[in-house]
Amino acid sequence: MAGIDGGIDGTREFVSVRIAVLTVSDTRGLAEDRSGQTLADRIAAAGHILADRKILRDERAEIADQLRAWCADPEIDVVISTGGTGLTGRDVTVEAHRDVYEKEIEAFATLFTLVSFGKIGTSAVQSRATGGVAQGTYLFALPGSTGACKDAWDDILVHQLDYRHPPCNFVEIFPRLDEHRRRK
Repeated sequence: MAGIDGGIDGTREFVSVRIAVLTVSDTRGLAEDRSGQTLADRIAAAGHILADRKILRDERAEIADQLRAWCADPEIDVVISTGGTGLTGRDVTVEAHRDVYEKEIEAFATLFTLVSFGKIGTSAVQSRATGGVAQGTYLFALPGSTGACKDAWDDILVHQLDYRHPPCNFVEIFPRLDEHRRRK
């Protein structure tokens, strides 16, 4: 997918984005959290700020509560979760995200599936990656594998979270995400 990318508009200045990372796992601690660390490393390498990082169990209400807290925090622009997007009974991250979304970014799931299909073939059908917006904050739920986190970041998010990326990107519409709240 990187070949389709429009490149960088050198006339625009880079804008750092503040990103929180949530790992959803019943078994991992910070030391074993390779997917969360993969995201944290890529966030820093891209010039963004790791605003917060947590690990929570696969509990829908706890995940949704954390997402809402981060959405309410003016120091967080984007939340990326990893884990809990599969098909098993304990995989509830997608449901928790959708409990919080004001708007879903359906094309994120589609694009992630296309990227995954190119890497893992028909196994991509098992992913329920999702994206949305709530309280002016972008939220993305990624599978728990390091490969999926690399794919989502390298082929989608690094571009869409870069203000210099043409023809459009998520950063340039930040000021308009919650414009409905300012209407009289």
